[in-house]
This record gives sequence, structure tokens and C-alpha cells, in this order.
Amino acid sequence: MPPSRPEPNSAGRRGTVGEVFIAFLRLGVMSFGGPVAHLCFFREDFVQRRRWLTDRAYADLVALCQFLPGPASSQVGMAIGLHRAGLAGLVAAWLAFTLPSTVLLVAFGYGASALGDAAGTGWITGLKAAALAVVAHALLGMAKTLTPDLRRALIAIGALTLVLIFPGVWVQVAVMAAAAIAGLACLRVQHEHATEEDSMVVRIPRVVGAAVLGLFVTLLIVLPLLAGATRSGAADLADSFYRSGALVFGGGHVVLPLLHAETVATGLVSEEAFLAGYGAAQAVPGPLFTVAAYLGSLTAAGPWSLLGATIALVAIFLPGALLVIGVLPFWERLRRSARAQRALLGVNAGVVGLLGGALYTTAFAETMRTPAALVLAVVAFVVLRRRWAPVWVVVAGAAVLGLVLGI
Repeated sequence: MPPSRPEPNSAGRRGTVGEVFIAFLRLGVMSFGGPVAHLCFFREDFVQRRRWLTDRAYADLVALCQFLPGPASSQVGMAIGLHRAGLAGLVAAWLAFTLPSTVLLVAFGYGASALGDAAGTGWITGLKAAALAVVAHALLGMAKTLTPDLRRALIAIGALTLVLIFPGVWVQVAVMAAAAIAGLACLRVQHEHATEEDSMVVRIPRVVGAAVLGLFVTLLIVLPLLAGATRSGAADLADSFYRSGALVFGGGHVVLPLLHAETVATGLVSEEAFLAGYGAAQAVPGPLFTVAAYLGSLTAAGPWSLLGATIALVAIFLPGALLVIGVLPFWERLRRSARAQRALLGVNAGVVGLLGGALYTTAFAETMRTPAALVLAVVAFVVLRRRWAPVWVVVAGAAVLGLVLGI
């Protein structure tokens, strides 16, 4: 099958909620491989194929979300939905991207134990190999765009070196801050001023953005008080998962210690059930934060388990959504200043290094356990580089080959 052709350039053009939902639902079904892979899938679909954003606008958005608490890849998706179809588009993007993994994990919580063994089967290894190829392919494209000169290449190499030597969430935040300082001090803005097409259209007044940021802080204060005053299980659940979503940087696996402290340590969920959910989350697509729905479903019995799943899921993603809505109205003006642009050039180069480190420490280290998996990843990478097939065909084909070969 020939690769799908890029759509006409539609950056900055208003879209529909329906098209946003369908686009993100497709990605929610096929986006295996964790946050780094998700960002690469987004770039392939929304920058290269659909052209909803320019490469510059997407790179700046990824850089912003690296600094915000919450699930970075999901926040990028929310921002794209907001840019394309307003607040309803943000909700549609979040709902569609999280729905597949949420359904699977809640089903697992109801006793679908077959998912628990799926992580050791060949098709999962095939999917991971495809995700590795997608990340490597997209990373090369981003490096070509974001590190076109020696200075930015050195910033990327420095960021890569630091995150490999000193792994940790706060190191990543510090590296991004250092990259911004390096960009401000060493880089020049010449012909790289943001154009109209590079704009992130959000159509939200700054006064509304400020109010939403106030709501983000208010909920951090009010929810614990509400839970203590009412002694309501629902309020306690909302408080625990909202706090977990609001206080984590980087998303993905980083949120697991917080969730463990809020569920296992408090007696809501057993250690065995928590570990089983973590294992199942590795075998489903979409954001790892959806494990909150699984954990929430275990806190109550019968029909109430669905309510628990819903409260936990909404609560853990709500802080990230509020930050996206609150920050983006100010972000567009900020990123147009000369100083901000120099800092962003540095941060974008740092993101290349950060994603390169994640490519090695997560995707490569976890996937390349057998020679067959390495060969499959290389073949998938070549197919993507040669544009012999679209991403979804590569992902599906790798899953089938992994299952047939039993790798």
C-alpha cells in the first residue's frame, strides 16, 4: 500500500470537533511506546500528514509542555485539539486519545486477566519495535529541523549527555532550563522569526487564562479540605488523583510512585493489584496516566467502580488540561519576543537531546532484548525512512510479525 499523501497545508485554520476526535481516536488505538513515541506519532500525523501545525509551532509546543506539570504528551494533544477546534476540541482530543486504553484497563480491572499475560507475547514486542522505529525516524526529522547549526547541535549533545549520566525528572527540568539559558546567551534570531502559520491559535482571552490558572491552584488547596470535611470517598479519590496529576513533571512512569503513595500506602489498593495494573498498562496503547481509571475502579464494588474509575481518570488529567488552557493565551505573545525566541531555540535543541536520551533509556533498552526484535525495528525504520508505507501500516505489520515470529 502506498503511503498516504500529506493533506494541503491547514496550519492555523479552524477545524471541527469531529475531525479532532477521529484523528486522536486513531492515535489512541495505535500509539504504543510511551510519551516519547506519542510525541513522535503526533508529529507524523499533525505536522507532516495533516499539516495542522508547522514544525516550528509543534516544536515550541513540545518545549512548553516539558516545563508544565502533568502528562506532557497528553498536554501536547490537548493543545493541538484546542488550537484546531477550541475548548470542545481539547476535550475531544483528550477523550479520544485516552478512551482505548481506559476501556482496556477498566476491563482488566473487572477480571480480564488475559491482558496481564499479553505483555510477554510476541505482538507486544513487535509493537515496541515499531514504536522504536517511529521514535528514531521522527527524532531524525526533528534534529534536522531544530539543530541545523553547530551551536544548537552542541546544546542537544549536552542535554543528551546529562540525561544519560544523571537520570531523573528534576534533571530533565534543569536541563531544559539550562538549554533555555544557553539559547539566550549563544544563539541569534535571524530569519527564524515565528510567522503567522507558526502561531498557536487558541482564541481564549488572557483574563480567562489567568482565571483558569487560579482554578488550578485553588483546587490544590480546596480538594484536601473538602475531603477532610466531608469524609467522602469520592472527594478523597478526586483529591488524591488531582494531586498526583498536578505535582508530577514528565508524565509517564514518573507518576507511578505518586500513585503508589496515594493508593497502596493508604490502603485503597493492594500491592499485588497495583503491580498487575502497571503490567497491564504496558500492554495497551495511549497514555500511562489512564492506569488511574484501573486504580479508581478498584476502590469501590459493583456499579460504583465505574464512578471511581471516572473520578480518578478525570482528576488526574484535569490539572494538565487547566495548565494548557491557562498558559497558552500568554504563550503566543511570549514566544514572539526576540529573547523568548532565542531561549526557545535553545530549548528546542535541548528537547532533541532529551528525546534522544529517552529513546535509549526506554524504547531501545526495553525493546532490543533479542536479535529478532532489533531486526524488526531496523526494517520498520527503513520502511518509514523510504516512505514505503504509512505509520499505521508499519505498526500493524510489526505487531503481526512479532506474533508470527514469537519474538
